[in-house]
Amino acid sequence: MHWRKQIELIRQALAGPPPSLEEVLVLRRLDGAPLRPFTPPPGVTPRQSAALLLLFPRNEQLHLPLTVRSSRVTTHRGEVSLPGGGIDPDDGGAIGAALREAQEEIGVDPMRVEVLGALTTFYIPPSNNYLTPIVGVYPASFEPNHDPEEVASVFTVPLATLFDPATVREEIWERNGTQMRVPFFALNGHKVWGATALLLSEFVARLRRTGLDCFTANC
Repeated sequence: MHWRKQIELIRQALAGPPPSLEEVLVLRRLDGAPLRPFTPPPGVTPRQSAALLLLFPRNEQLHLPLTVRSSRVTTHRGEVSLPGGGIDPDDGGAIGAALREAQEEIGVDPMRVEVLGALTTFYIPPSNNYLTPIVGVYPASFEPNHDPEEVASVFTVPLATLFDPATVREEIWERNGTQMRVPFFALNGHKVWGATALLLSEFVARLRRTGLDCFTANC
């Protein structure tokens, strides 16, 4: 299937209902109960923020860029994420913020991005962000040009990789004396976990609901 046809199916998937909690990768207790809140606790005012899940064609297949956060940022140092940040008053909302941050962090021309929809807004406790992931497509092959202040490096992966069962793994970690089940995508030598794994797995789950699980030109 040509990537442009895939984009139309992705747009339809984003317009549908969100997947269940069982369909996404989320930190869990050893008994399987979720460990993270999805909305801010009572009395907490979070920072409204946005990120851009950017799709682009390369060799007739859809790819997406992921950033490795630099050691200079305040939170989530060294973790894999999408370009994103807080929503400023001049952004006009989550879409404007996601496009601006992608331009600042990896050099995306916002005028060439077609917004397809959004994933579920969710809370990120360590940084007190209430994040809205925006999904967009860039119409040509894209070579990231990253800002070293915020981004240590950028790597790109074929969208099809996220649908490979061998890519999804789980380990038992201990944090603050608590053991937890940590699911992650194993991508380019990185463990993509936490908020990034959550939103990527929601994206995958939405597409699987439509029957769209093949992203090569031979589908």
